Amino acid sequence: MADLSGGPFGTVATYLPGRRLKGVAVRDDEVEIAIVARAGRSLLETADQVRSVVVPLTEGRRVNVAIQDLEDS
Repeated sequence: MADLSGGPFGTVATYLPGRRLKGVAVRDDEVEIAIVARAGRSLLETADQVRSVVVPLTEGRRVNVAIQDLEDS
């Protein structure tokens, strides 16, 4: 993964006290992660790797990983 992405129109975000975290949206039943992936790596493996890191932190919520863009490696 190269970076987090705000998604279309910056809609993937979580609002924290005094700041906005782009690329992560925590909802009642799911967590959405929007990323910029590195070109040349398997997109499926990249999404699975991000998901495996996030799942233990989500208290049972479904985790959706969306690849919004690619960056040259």
